[in-house]
Amino acid sequence: MPLLRSHHPIIHGPLFLCGFLGTLIGLEKAKAIERWWAYLAPGLAAAGVFAMILQVDPFASSVAFSLASMVLTLVFGALLRRHFDAAGVVMLAGALVWLAGNLLWLTGSSIPTAVGWWLAFPVLIILGERLELSRIIPKSGAVLAAFVGAVAVYVAGLVLFLWHLDSGLRAQGIGMLLVAVWLLRHDLARRTVRSPGVHRYTALCLLAGYFWLALAGGMATIWGTDLQGLRYDALLHAITLGFVFGMIFGHVPIIAPMLLGRRIAFDDLFYAPLILLQVSLVVRIGSDLAAWLPGRSWGALLNAVALLGFLVTAVRGVVRGEKLG
Repeated sequence: MPLLRSHHPIIHGPLFLCGFLGTLIGLEKAKAIERWWAYLAPGLAAAGVFAMILQVDPFASSVAFSLASMVLTLVFGALLRRHFDAAGVVMLAGALVWLAGNLLWLTGSSIPTAVGWWLAFPVLIILGERLELSRIIPKSGAVLAAFVGAVAVYVAGLVLFLWHLDSGLRAQGIGMLLVAVWLLRHDLARRTVRSPGVHRYTALCLLAGYFWLALAGGMATIWGTDLQGLRYDALLHAITLGFVFGMIFGHVPIIAPMLLGRRIAFDDLFYAPLILLQVSLVVRIGSDLAAWLPGRSWGALLNAVALLGFLVTAVRGVVRGEKLG
């Protein structure tokens, strides 16, 4: 498609990880804490989006994203003071790694250096939220320790990456693989997948996402810094499209009513973009690993169609839904 500005393809990663997710997660948590200053986080993230779209120089947007992550860190700190638990600590770590990635970028580090920290931002937030929701299923101390240990390996890999690229990336891969296996074994989705309606849909989104996270972890563990070119594309999009957007697809019917004040009318049409996303990811990542460029291009195009299809489906659900209260 024709480009409005030549730098747009280069910045789509920061736009998604810092701009879109920073705004989305910031709004959700600001709503949870109900403090006016908490809305500075999504506001600054959105300002960073516009700054990045309008100009090639990333300095203004990197400043906005850094400030947004500082505010979000304070938000998670305030939530943790209200209720201290492991889930809250993991989510606070998610805000801190986003801040670290933004500061790396602000001080001149390249996007490939910062991107691991940016990726860890939604991964850790999601892990914390899933641990929080899984409290209704009693877990032994050993099971919780395994979760904390897997998260610790992942975060340690981020730090190690700054000094030794290959070892750090492989450690991140082991951490992702461990948390994905933990989620597949212990997450609430294993039970709710047998429930009808939106609960089954959400569970299927989550379980598919855990598969893609495990695949990304396996690739990073096996290849390390050999993850270049199309393999690198496979890793990034297994996490962002497979895992993160899988979580977004699954959680929108739950989170949107809280943010918008309207129920989402759920029906089977929601499955269409979910199925297309999974099929297009198989095409894209399979083509990446086979070094088949036409397949990679078609897979990427269908990825975009799936995301747009989900947006249309979600808006349709909101319009058809009832106003709360």
